[in-house]
Amino acid sequence: MLRTASFRLAAAMLAATTLPAAAAQFPLAPAQTAIGAVRVDVTGPADTLLDVARREDLGYTQLIAANPGIDPWLPGAGTRVVIPDLYLLPDAPRRGIVVNLAAQRLYYFPRGGGTVETFPIGIGVEGWATRLGVTRVVAKEKAPTWYPPPSILAQRPDLPRAIPPGPDDPLGRYALRLGWTNYLIHGTNKPDGVGRRVSHGCLHLYPADIEKLFDEVAVGTPVRVVDQRVEIGWIGDRLYVAVHPSVAAADALDIGESVKPRVPADLIARVAEAAGADARRVDWPEVARIGLAQSGIPAPVLERADRLVVSEVPAPAP
Repeated sequence: MLRTASFRLAAAMLAATTLPAAAAQFPLAPAQTAIGAVRVDVTGPADTLLDVARREDLGYTQLIAANPGIDPWLPGAGTRVVIPDLYLLPDAPRRGIVVNLAAQRLYYFPRGGGTVETFPIGIGVEGWATRLGVTRVVAKEKAPTWYPPPSILAQRPDLPRAIPPGPDDPLGRYALRLGWTNYLIHGTNKPDGVGRRVSHGCLHLYPADIEKLFDEVAVGTPVRVVDQRVEIGWIGDRLYVAVHPSVAAADALDIGESVKPRVPADLIARVAEAAGADARRVDWPEVARIGLAQSGIPAPVLERADRLVVSEVPAPAP
């Protein structure tokens, strides 16, 4: 098993940076596939996991998935909480804003390269899924006024046709308007919804995160939205795999229900493809564990050096 190796790597990556725990910006080399580090936080007497998520700049579902068995509302003082702040970067061009809906995470690649910033996001609920594809930032609005779109007015005809800036404004203090009609990246007056499926398709950020992103992003910045539940990448001589919760699993986690373990149908084939000629040397039991756990935390499944027991590649599920 290579699970301990992932935490050794994470510790090394953490030691290499002087950024505080909740910092969103990481150095990025041209061929680098991962950023961040897995860490541990310890809860205080009054902490909930929502408090920990906000403090560590994580999404709620992301933190719950990484800490099964911990009561999110009463974790208790002194509880050790895994902080899953290690990310495989999405398989997409590193330009502008890239959003991975499955990870409920936004990445911003500033011009010139050398760094990447990442933030947790709230995304669209069932029936109002956030749109996939490529668009761009077409306007920036500080202290925006919210005009409820027809989809929301159909459900809530009692809403006013405009909600001005202030504590009742769902857009928060900053908004980036996208080329898709009625789609925005914006703040929120309900930060507990970050890292959950709560919107009608817009992307919600914590107030401090949207302020930082708003100051840095220019009109015209490209925005690419993908949905990559399975992420695979080489970090040095090790192949890492991460599996994010399915839509059903994320919804179950959000309301405190148990998650039915189910390995993604394409997981085995994708790992075998990434491993290439070394596919027979993949730690396939570890791949299965990652797929069932759906924790979103990258873990190693293969080393280029011959250190693993050879096992047959299992046939993909029909």
